[in-house]
Amino acid sequence: MIKKLLGALALTLTCSVAVAAGSSYELDHAPDRINNMASLQNGAKLFVNYCLNCHSASSMRYNKLNDIGLTDDEIKKNLLFTSDKVGDLMNVAMRKSDGTAWFGAYPPDLSVIARAKSTNLGPSGVDYVYTFLRTFYRDTSKLSGWNNAVFPSVAMPNVLWERQGPIEYIKTEIHQVTEDGKTSWEHKTTRYDAQGFSETESKPVENYLGGEVVDHIFEAPSAVQQAQYDNDVADLANFLGWMAEPDQLLRKKIGVWVLLFLGLFLVVAWRLNAAYWKHVK
Repeated sequence: MIKKLLGALALTLTCSVAVAAGSSYELDHAPDRINNMASLQNGAKLFVNYCLNCHSASSMRYNKLNDIGLTDDEIKKNLLFTSDKVGDLMNVAMRKSDGTAWFGAYPPDLSVIARAKSTNLGPSGVDYVYTFLRTFYRDTSKLSGWNNAVFPSVAMPNVLWERQGPIEYIKTEIHQVTEDGKTSWEHKTTRYDAQGFSETESKPVENYLGGEVVDHIFEAPSAVQQAQYDNDVADLANFLGWMAEPDQLLRKKIGVWVLLFLGLFLVVAWRLNAAYWKHVK
């Protein structure tokens, strides 16, 4: 549990995340923007333009976006397709048979994906989405031409690749190899260039006493473009977190007042108890 709590690491322009072999990729902590209406609105725009082509959000209606400050006219003008209405659910026209044929599996509904990917006392589903969308890299060995460090061999391509720009990915492993019945340690480095072509270098590690380790490094040539991309992904992950529970802001506000009431009631009950029993020997 402590490992999970300490596992969220910040991913910058060039980042390195070391994890023990066999464990999941350590998730980065997404910026907390759940109270930022501008962030939620930008996330909604990105979701409709880049995600809603394949992924539905069948538990969400367009007019629910009124809660993040968008008017019906703004929704109609900027977020609706030709035949959709403001009161419609966020569905897609893709048939399940087509989605399965194109991707190997039908793209999942994203209504509550942020809740589904949350862990107890660990990274949230927003952290998962935020990290997942920032760890795509080109891989010519895959049918889609893309791979992902958080979800290896994912069928989904990086739909935001134009916004992110070219990325190089370096994966370094220290792992055990067995040859002719003998076990030894090997240091393996695989570099994927911006086009997805890979080079691998391996060399033995002498007198190694540690465990198996995997290190991930992402490199972007443009710091400005990468920073803008990280900001967009944070907004998109933030929107998915809001969509998974649109009333969470109200719930938290009510929760604060409930705690204040209980605190006040505790004081009253304590003094009442003291007054009732003060003459009892």
